[in-house]
Amino acid sequence: MTAPARHDQKKLLRRDIIVAASCGAVVALMVGAAYAAVPFYNWFCRATGYGGTTQVAEKAPDQILARTLAIRFDSNVAPGLPWRFVPEQNEIKVHIGEVATVHYKVINLAAREITAQASYNVSPPQVGAYFNKINCFCFTQQTLKAGETREMTVVFYVDPSIAKDRDQTDLNTITLSYTFYRLPDAERPVAEIPTKPSSKL
Repeated sequence: MTAPARHDQKKLLRRDIIVAASCGAVVALMVGAAYAAVPFYNWFCRATGYGGTTQVAEKAPDQILARTLAIRFDSNVAPGLPWRFVPEQNEIKVHIGEVATVHYKVINLAAREITAQASYNVSPPQVGAYFNKINCFCFTQQTLKAGETREMTVVFYVDPSIAKDRDQTDLNTITLSYTFYRLPDAERPVAEIPTKPSSKL
């Protein structure tokens, strides 16, 4: 092989290596972006109340306003989950800034243990930025044994800053909605069968 031919072959090999490395980097970047998209979306929804996503609070606000709102409670169960899920009250009246506590009841109608978790939102969606939960069962997985009944608590308030939002001047009703979804059954560890010690002859 002549020297120019060897030089051209090396150039082609170097180009192929660069192209392969670039493709690998793009694939790695896309995979990383896919994994980052979910937590980033969750953070964005919590920060802005986008799509009716509620906020999380650790304590009550310092101010309670005279203005009241009707809070309605909606409960749903996704297909494939044999649970009965209902609020103990369909609606309550609260003052803006007032901390309220409500209860939901869930019953596992199946003959076996099932684990599920609730998703949630409020409507109108733009109110999510002002709806704060101090305690909520939706933050944890719920495992109910066959026939088990459980009472679950939600503690919340509507942020007084909503009174400064001109778009919410005519607001008088907020609906808090939950939907329980079944989670895959956990794999149970299989006990090892003890082996008999071999007897010496």
